[in-house]
Amino acid sequence: MAGTPSTVRTNSRLIKWIDTRLPLFTFVQDAAIDYPEPRNLNYFWNFGSLAGTMLVIMITTGIFLAMQYTPHVDYAFSSVERLMRDVNYGWLLRYIHMNGASFFFIVVYIHIFRGYYYGSYKEPRELLWMLGVVILLLMMATAFFGYVLPWGQMSYWGATVITNLFTAIPVIGNPIHTWLLGGFAVGNPTLNRFFSLHYLLPFVIVGVVGLHLIALRQHGSNNPLGIAVKGPQDEIPFHPYYTIKDMFGLGVFLVIYAIFIFYLPNALGDPQNYIEANPLQTPPEIVPEWYLLPFYAILRSIPDKLIGVLALFASIFILFLLPWLDTSRVRSSYFRPIHKWVFWLLVIDVFALGTVGAHRPEGAYIVVGRIATFYYFFHFVILLPLIGWFERPLPLPESIAAAVTKKTAAAPGAAQSGAVS
Repeated sequence: MAGTPSTVRTNSRLIKWIDTRLPLFTFVQDAAIDYPEPRNLNYFWNFGSLAGTMLVIMITTGIFLAMQYTPHVDYAFSSVERLMRDVNYGWLLRYIHMNGASFFFIVVYIHIFRGYYYGSYKEPRELLWMLGVVILLLMMATAFFGYVLPWGQMSYWGATVITNLFTAIPVIGNPIHTWLLGGFAVGNPTLNRFFSLHYLLPFVIVGVVGLHLIALRQHGSNNPLGIAVKGPQDEIPFHPYYTIKDMFGLGVFLVIYAIFIFYLPNALGDPQNYIEANPLQTPPEIVPEWYLLPFYAILRSIPDKLIGVLALFASIFILFLLPWLDTSRVRSSYFRPIHKWVFWLLVIDVFALGTVGAHRPEGAYIVVGRIATFYYFFHFVILLPLIGWFERPLPLPESIAAAVTKKTAAAPGAAQSGAVS
C-alpha cells in the first residue's frame, strides 16, 4: 500500500522522501510554523519559550557536570573545586548551571504571574495551569537536591533543616525523615540519594512539560484581552511573527544571563557554600536559595512547627485551586480594575516574604513576616472570590481583531494631534 504523500512545503526531494515515511518535517511545520496564535500576544508570552530554553541548558550542562562530580562526603567538595580549577572550561559549565537555576526560576515566576494576571488558568485551561504548578514543584525539589551536592556549609545545614521538617508530621514523619536521609543524620547515603534524584527529576520535568504543551495545543494560547479567538482574522501563524519575537526576547535574555555568568557569577549564591561542610560548626544563618525564600518565610512566621510545615505546603498547593477560587467570569485583569490593583499587592507581598526569609526571624521581620503570610492566604481564599462576585468589569471588545485594529487606527490620529499641539 502506498504511503501518504508528504505535505511539507519544500523543494527538497530528500526531505519529502523522509517525510512520507517519517513525518517529522510535517509535524514541525504544523506545530511551529503554521500553528495559529492570537495576533495580540505581547512579550510576556516569551517567557514560556525562555523556560524551555533554560530547561535544555540546565539538562545539558548538568550531564557534563555529572561526569566530573563524585557523590561522596569525602570527595564531593574537592571534586567541585577540581572542576573549577583543573577541568577545561569547568568553571564556565558550573557558572552556567549555577546561575541557570536562578534564571530558570526568574523566568518561571514571571511566566506564572503573567498567567495569573491574564487569567490563563480559567476554563478550559485548568489542567494546563495545574500541570504548570506540578512543574514548579518538581523544579523546587530538583533545586533543593542540587543545592546539597557541592557539600558546602549551606548545603549540609540546609539539607539538615529542610529534611527535619518532615519530623513534624505525626506518625509517618520520622520514617519519612529516615528514608530521605538513608539513616539518622545527613551523610553519605543522603548525598547519593540526592544526587540520583537531582539527575533524574529534570527528565521527569521534560515529561510533564510535554503534557503541558499538549494541554496548551488543545485550546490554544490565552491572550492579553482574555477573550476567545473568533475567526481567522484574530490569528496569525506562529512563524515568522512569533519566532522573530521569541528570538529577540531570547537575545536580550542571554545578554543579561551572560553578564551574571562572566561578571557576577556568585552574586546570587551564598558565600558559606564555598566552605566545606562541617557538622560541628553551624553557619550564622541557615537560608535556602533566594527563589525559595518566600516559602521559607511562611514556614518561619508561624511559631508552631507542624502548622508552619502545613502552611508551607499549603502556600504551594493553593495554586492548584486557583481556577476555582477566582469566581470572576472575565479572564484578563486588563478589564478588572479592582483585581488589577490586588494583583500588584500580591507581587509586593511575595517580595516582602522573600526579604523576610533572607533575615533572621527577629524584631520587625517577625511582624512583617506574619502580616505578609496572613495576606498571602487571605488574598487567595477570601479576597479573590469576593472580588469575583462584587467587581464590575469593564466592557470586553467584540474580538481580538476589533481591539487591535481600533488601537492601530487610533495611533496616527494621536500622533497627529500631538504634532499639532
